[in-house]
Amino acid sequence: MFEILGYTFMQRALVASTVIGIVTAVIGVYVVLKGMAFIGAGIAHASFGGVALGFLLGWNLIATASAFSLAGAIGIGLVSRRSELREDAAIGIFFTASMAFGVLLVGLLRGYNVDLFGFLFGSVLAVTREDLILSAVLGAVVLLTVGLLYKELMFISFDPEMAQVVGVPAAQLYYLLLGLIAVTIVISIRVVGVILVEALIVTPAAAAYQLTDDFHRMMAIAVGIGVLSAVAGLFLSYWLNVASGATIVLTATALFALAVLLSPRRRRAPARPTGESEVAS
Repeated sequence: MFEILGYTFMQRALVASTVIGIVTAVIGVYVVLKGMAFIGAGIAHASFGGVALGFLLGWNLIATASAFSLAGAIGIGLVSRRSELREDAAIGIFFTASMAFGVLLVGLLRGYNVDLFGFLFGSVLAVTREDLILSAVLGAVVLLTVGLLYKELMFISFDPEMAQVVGVPAAQLYYLLLGLIAVTIVISIRVVGVILVEALIVTPAAAAYQLTDDFHRMMAIAVGIGVLSAVAGLFLSYWLNVASGATIVLTATALFALAVLLSPRRRRAPARPTGESEVAS
């Protein structure tokens, strides 16, 4: 059953899937609690312009995707906070503009490009050693940042106004969280693709939210679901010879459906995960 792990490409894919499952789940908890799912989708689609530019000019795709994702994240934050526009309007402007720019550049490419298709829909079996190292390094940076600012990020997830009052730099942490979302998306698009990456960020965390009211347990459950989705989806995609990114996302969706069926929230009034009192103390 596990003889396929003897292949180097499968070993790399397994490690990459595990790393992505952990990082997306951790960031996804904050995304779900702060209602930032649409922002994540906007940043993910913004990265497409960077991927297309990298292909056209022969530059490093991760570098160009990172630049566009970070620019989109900061742009969305600035426009929504410093103008009269609602946040969803700012997201719509930035991600459609970047997608349109990417489509324009794709039109300049000659012929069909398999690698570009892989970045759109994911190709975990094509992960290279360099991709793996970069994903591990950037993933470690994201997790270390979350670990260092764990309580502060939790505080602004529940009550950003109160966080500002007691001296927590809520605005700066908001932009930092946008940056962490952008980095998470960039290291994940090789596995699940630009179009599907937002689902892997949101779905495990949303499933965990159905099962517990405790913030710390929610984080742990989300990581477990994220890793299980990524690894199980990887093996299923290999055995069924279907797209890896789509299989991983559908596996996560199936686990979310199971969590909803088992959720204590179906039997009582909904409540947000606990954690505010821990932060305040």
